[in-house]
Amino acid sequence: MNNTPGQRTWMCLLCGWVYYETLGLPDEGIPPGTPWENIPNTWQCPTCGATKEDFTMEQL
Repeated sequence: MNNTPGQRTWMCLLCGWVYYETLGLPDEGIPPGTPWENIPNTWQCPTCGATKEDFTMEQL
């Protein structure tokens, strides 16, 4: 498992969408390498609208 900030993955527990820190979300203004902690708390899952509280770090 990679616990290095900027290289982790986070999965939405509601729909299964995955945020890859290495890729970021450039279309939403989140550059590649952005750690999960640096994403605004108001951000929502682009697929289902879940909040950050509904995500868990994936075990790779």
